This record gives sequence, C-alpha cells and structure tokens, in this order.
Amino acid sequence: MARLAQTAGLTDVQQEILATVRDFVDKEIIPVATQLEHKDEYPTRIVEGLKELGLFGLMIPEEYGGLGESLLTYALCVEEIARGWMSVSGIINTHFIVAYMLKQHGTQEQKDTFLPRMALGEVRGAFSMSEPALGSDVSAITSKGVKDGEEYVLNGQKMWLTNGGTSSLVAVLCRSDEGHPEGTAPHKSMTTFLVEKEPGFGEVRPGLTIPGKIDKMGYKGVDTTELVMDGLRIPANRVLGGVTGRGFYQMMDGVEVGRVNVAARGCGVAQRAFELGVSYAQQRHTFGKPIAQHQAIQFKLAEMATKVEAAHAMMVNAARKKDSGERNDLEAGMAKYLASEYCKEVVEDAFRIHGGYGFSKEYEIERLYREAPMLLIGEGTAEIQKMIIGRRLLEEYRFQG
Repeated sequence: MARLAQTAGLTDVQQEILATVRDFVDKEIIPVATQLEHKDEYPTRIVEGLKELGLFGLMIPEEYGGLGESLLTYALCVEEIARGWMSVSGIINTHFIVAYMLKQHGTQEQKDTFLPRMALGEVRGAFSMSEPALGSDVSAITSKGVKDGEEYVLNGQKMWLTNGGTSSLVAVLCRSDEGHPEGTAPHKSMTTFLVEKEPGFGEVRPGLTIPGKIDKMGYKGVDTTELVMDGLRIPANRVLGGVTGRGFYQMMDGVEVGRVNVAARGCGVAQRAFELGVSYAQQRHTFGKPIAQHQAIQFKLAEMATKVEAAHAMMVNAARKKDSGERNDLEAGMAKYLASEYCKEVVEDAFRIHGGYGFSKEYEIERLYREAPMLLIGEGTAEIQKMIIGRRLLEEYRFQG
C-alpha cells in the first residue's frame, strides 16, 4: 500500500510542491531537528531554505509575488514540515496568519506595503491576541489603543507570541473605545493594529519591549515571547482595514485558518510518531522475534495508523471547505480537536513501543512526546473546540417544535 495520509484529487502542481517539500524535510530538517531542539537553537539555515522554496508566500496572491496557492496546499505542506520538526511549522504559521489577515481585510495600501516583502520572507509576521490573565476569553482583553491626533497610543501586555523576537510585523489585538459607546459588546470594540518593529529582544522600538524567550517544555527553537506596550505610538493608517471595531472578527478569521494549520501539524507529528513506532517495532526483538510480530503491538500499530488516516481526512475536508468559500468553523474545530487529541495518543503509543529507550534523549520519540501537548492548547483548547462544534451543530439541527 501507499504511505499513510495520501490526498486524492491533487493537481500536478500541488503534487510537485509537496514532493519538493517532502524531500526538503527528509534531507534538511529531520537529520538536524533533534540536535537543534535540544539546544533550543533557532533554525536559521532551515528558514532560509524555506524562503528559497517560496513557502513564506505560498498563499499570498501572485500579484504580490506569492505563489497564490490554496489553503489545502498550504496545510499539506505544513503537515510535511511538522513531520520533520513541529517548531518549523510554527515559524511559518504565524507569518501565514498575518499574511492571510492582510489579504482578506487589509487596505490596498497595507497590502501593497507588506505582502510583497512577506512573500519573500523579508518581512516576517507574528500575531498577538492572548494576554497573561486572558486564557480563552478573548473578550476580556485589557490592552488598549487610544486615538491621539493621527496616531494611536497602545498600552498593555500581550502573551504567547510565536515569532515574537524574530518577526518584524505583529498584528496586535487591542480594545479601542473610539466610536464605540459604553455598553457596546466587547467584541465590537476591538481593533487589530499592524505594529512594525525591529527583530530582536529588549526595546525594539520606542514604547515596545520584547522581554525575551519563554522557556518551554517543548516547541523549542522557535521563539515564544511576551510583548509589552507602554505608550507605543502607531500611525492611524496601521489599523488593519482602516476601520476600528473589526479586530475581533479579523482575528477570528485568522484563527479559523490557523486551526486548520494546527490540525495539519497534529497530522504531521502523528505521522512521524507512527513511522518511528513501526520502524522500531521491526528492529526490537523480544521472546525470540521482532516485537512487531506480537499481536499486542500489531493492534497498537493498527490503532495508530487508523488515527493518522482519520485526522488527515478531517484536516483535508476543513481546508477544502474554506477554499470553496464556505463557512468552515465547524469543520476546522472538529479537525483541530481530533488531530491534536489523536496526535497525543499516537505519540504516546509510539513512546510505549520504544519502551525504556523512548525516555532517552537519543531517540527522536522523546522530542515528539514533549511537542505534542502544545497542540492541545494552540488555537483554542479542546474545550473551546467542543463549544464551537456544539453551537454550530445546534444551528444546523435546530429543533422545530
């Protein structure tokens, strides 16, 4: 049979792109991923290679120098990259979300200014929605943007920025009460600001500080940071879309495609865990034969492979639904929920197959075991996905009494 998680109906161009990415992952990412991860080292050489492949502009329209590909193509590329090292897919994902938000919601001037350089990877994006005391309640943000003449003054503290240090453009969600009287619903008084900055840590522009990298259990290499705004002045033409009060909807649109991306990452990590498990099961011998010949291990491999296939199918369905122009929050929520949960389970089963060696840093499965939990949280916890799924199901299956 063919390798797991094949996708039917791809064009020749899509197949060529995926083959190129898969070859890059096998040759340039997998051989060095564990070493770089253990050192928490930013994968500069890998990122430069991805820039040469054009992946930073994969979904940016051709008129701005991108490849103009679909969300499905992007998600399948992310799946391959995460199979190599999930952190690398994170570097691309936040950049992709900001580019997507600009393409969908930006003014013409904003698109002309940023998208061509983002397609080349010269400008790299990050987006900032969460705050230290926020959790999943986006409506409770306290960061604020106040208009002062032709500028906005931003104050507040943001949290969990992927690419916080290495990015040069951050989409920041703040509360903005201008034009929104007291009593306005919280989600209708939020604005997305496009904040340009120098890459690095410390005070990266007047009023804006990136304190440093947050030390994490896994998902290393990529920089995850805080962002502190203290009197940060932003020109009025850097309000995404040019109109205040639309930030919540713009961010949720970005998160929706981001959920497809997280599902793709879960699929990629699960595929790699299965590959490692099925390979080790044929090499390790107990009681006079490879452990793959023991029924208990075969049952485990069967369950792992089935979960890989199911998660991939749901991810592809969610991406294709979005590409068709239809609402896909139900499908994206289901895909993200299932793929992240199955990823955790497949990784744990591969870890069990490795026995004591799975606990050793010499084996790749140890890294995957620390990386998988991040997918349970990123772009919304399982509980948030269930809320979204449940509400949408009640819309679709409304009781007619």
